[in-house]
Amino acid sequence: MLILVINCGSSSMKYDLFDVKKESSLCKGIVERIGETSSFLKHEVSGKAPFEKEVSCGNHHQATEIVKDILTSSSEGVLSDVSEVAGVGHRVVHGGEEFHSATLIDDKVLASVEKFSELAPLHNPPALEGIRSCMKIFASTPQVAVFDTAFHHAMPQQAYCYGIPYEFYKKYGIRRYGFHGTSHRYVSIKAAELLGRPLKELKLITAHLGNGCSIAAVSGGKSIDTSMGFTPLEGLLMGTRCGDIDPAVVFFLMEKENLIAGEISDMLNKKSGLLGVSGISNDMRDILESIEEGNSRAKLAYDIFVYRIKKYIGAYAAVLESVDAVVFTAGIGEHVPQIRDDVKKNLKTILGNKTEFLTIHTDEELLIAKDTHRIIAGENAGSKS
Repeated sequence: MLILVINCGSSSMKYDLFDVKKESSLCKGIVERIGETSSFLKHEVSGKAPFEKEVSCGNHHQATEIVKDILTSSSEGVLSDVSEVAGVGHRVVHGGEEFHSATLIDDKVLASVEKFSELAPLHNPPALEGIRSCMKIFASTPQVAVFDTAFHHAMPQQAYCYGIPYEFYKKYGIRRYGFHGTSHRYVSIKAAELLGRPLKELKLITAHLGNGCSIAAVSGGKSIDTSMGFTPLEGLLMGTRCGDIDPAVVFFLMEKENLIAGEISDMLNKKSGLLGVSGISNDMRDILESIEEGNSRAKLAYDIFVYRIKKYIGAYAAVLESVDAVVFTAGIGEHVPQIRDDVKKNLKTILGNKTEFLTIHTDEELLIAKDTHRIIAGENAGSKS
């Protein structure tokens, strides 16, 4: 069964076509700079050299047309017709409290995704555009939404409630939701396989470290706490996000710098983190190079980054009471051994000598494809009965 996975950003559309039974990608790519004067398609068929060309792409609907055309191209495609796609799985960042797992998309689901755009204004609107475009272009193909927040729905109330008047949780849904859920779930499953033990018996701490970073405490395959909160801004120091901060700092800076809400939000989300502290870059590779050159602010950014990770691991070890494994994943987690080594220093004295440290490549797209296949199979089975 062939499943197409779509992941839309504000100006991009990533895609990956899977043979789910073989758990293999047939091809993948991205349409970049959607809405700009020059857009680009990058496409790669498994076993072939990457293909890239400039395209005209004013919106996500046109991007979906471009994806359809390249998938069925006589020279670069892998399909004779789009009807060969059995389902389309969409990554949706925010599902609020409503969605605890992947779900078949209908008008009610679309309305909910649109409603939760208020909580994820940078992520849900482009996902919604991608879904609607695919529903038109892949008209007879089932569409499935897989939510980043869904994995964290099992958190207990004491973990997700903030210390503000409870009425605002009930009125506006202000609570910890957590993100990167598909990645945390995927590496938890893989960790159980590597350890040769049932996931339901394991206590894990999973660290998704990329431009965006989050840590989760996973007990028996369920997330019981995670570092990102109401939005992806909370928690660890990230590429451009500040992570944990005293809320009073926001009011202080708004007054001192004459900033309005949108400006302070832009500063905390896009101009802080590794970039803001170092003054150089949000890319860890650039930070490490600058440290070698003796840049003290780059070293400070690095030290804060490592310190926050260790701090959260310690906190989640207390929550879990014992830790079978700490898992590193995503761009920094997988490819920067220095980070892993510095985080691991002296942790054995806290976690115990039986704790394993694992590095696992995350594959959110494959898990989305498998979730989509599962939902479709269940839907088909239900129809037949």
